[in-house]
Amino acid sequence: MTTPLAPANAARMEKFRRDISNPLKLRLFMLRRLPMAYLAGLRVATLTAEAATVTIRYKYLTQNPFRSIYFACLSMAAEIASGLLAMMHVQSGSPVSMLVVSLEADFTKKAVGLIRFTSQDGGAIGQAIAESRATGEGRTVVCTSMGLDQAGDVVATFRITWSFRAKK
Repeated sequence: MTTPLAPANAARMEKFRRDISNPLKLRLFMLRRLPMAYLAGLRVATLTAEAATVTIRYKYLTQNPFRSIYFACLSMAAEIASGLLAMMHVQSGSPVSMLVVSLEADFTKKAVGLIRFTSQDGGAIGQAIAESRATGEGRTVVCTSMGLDQAGDVVATFRITWSFRAKK
């Protein structure tokens, strides 16, 4: 269960969501902070406080020798799906450091075409960040990013463990 946000905090989250949802601002952000994501052509399909969906397409720069998307490119898309949720919730108040501390993946089908990674862990992330701000102690959250192909079949499932600690 998430705690309600103050109006100013909700406004900051909404501004972040609008900025990231703007294709030009997203490309500029990726070019400056995530150049490999820019080169791979990652796109934000949806972003709310609860869930985020990021897409990656099979193309020359994302391919592996087996004519599918390279696992590192899939990992990047899965991580950014949960990372955007984390960044949005961090924007809602005092500074919090965030770091990926673990990553596990299951690959179930060859990734070709357009792959959509969705993470629905915004509530858990928001709660962990709120607890860290309240206590000053670190919190971890295991986020699941599910990758689906255009037919709706699961291509890969990633479990990314994020660590959050309020800055002093």
